[in-house]
Formats: sequence, structure tokens, C-alpha cells
Amino acid sequence: MAAQIPESYRDLLEKPVVIGLVTVMPDGQPQATPVWCDFDGQNIIVNTARGRQKDLNMRQNRQVTVLAIDPQNPYRYLEVRGQVVEETEEGGLDVINRLSEKYTGQRDYYAGMPERREKERRVTYKIRPMSVNASGG
Repeated sequence: MAAQIPESYRDLLEKPVVIGLVTVMPDGQPQATPVWCDFDGQNIIVNTARGRQKDLNMRQNRQVTVLAIDPQNPYRYLEVRGQVVEETEEGGLDVINRLSEKYTGQRDYYAGMPERREKERRVTYKIRPMSVNASGG
């Protein structure tokens, strides 16, 4: 059963707050990466390039943790332990462009980096919250 994100903490997923995404390496060690995210009202959405370590990890082990810390109050945070419920390359470029606009104001994530646009395949992951810990609010 999916857990609900408390309404009073949704801003940490809806505003441009860089989150920590923790995945599990093949040897069982945790791997943390700062990432951009979005929230669709139920799932946390992240996007990466195919072949990056977090992509490889999420494909092998669907269990992840997301940590969002309020940049205005570091004692207010949201920890979400979840499970990847969807992975798709379809629309991946659109998703990274939306995230780029949200976080930088620039609609084209690959502006000035055409060689990366040609090399990378974008993949979007939906993470369903299974356990939520919120503090400081």
C-alpha cells in the first residue's frame, strides 16, 4: 500500500528543492546522488540518462530512498522510502526539459550541449512512497 506525502511537506517535492536519491549498488552499498524531482500527487518523479549508476541501480533494485531538506530550515525534512513502479524512456526529454525549467528557468536542458543531447537517452522513473518520515514542520 502506498504511503501519502503529508500536504504540509509536498512543497519540498513541488518547489525546486534538490533532493538526495539513495539507490542500492550491486554489492549492497547505498549510493546517494543529488537530483531534480517532480511530484504528480502520488509518485515522486526523477529523470536521468540511461547507463548512469543510479539508472543501473534502480533497474536492478527497485527500492530507493528520497531525502528532501528544506533550504530555508535544515531541520524540516521529508524522507520517503519507496519503490520504483515505472521506468520509461518515452517522453524522457520532455521530462528533463520541464525539470530544467523548474530548477533553472531554462526550458532546454541541453542548450549549449548538443553533443550530450545526441549521446544520452533520457529515462524517467516513478517512485511510489511506501514509508514517509517528516520532521520539523
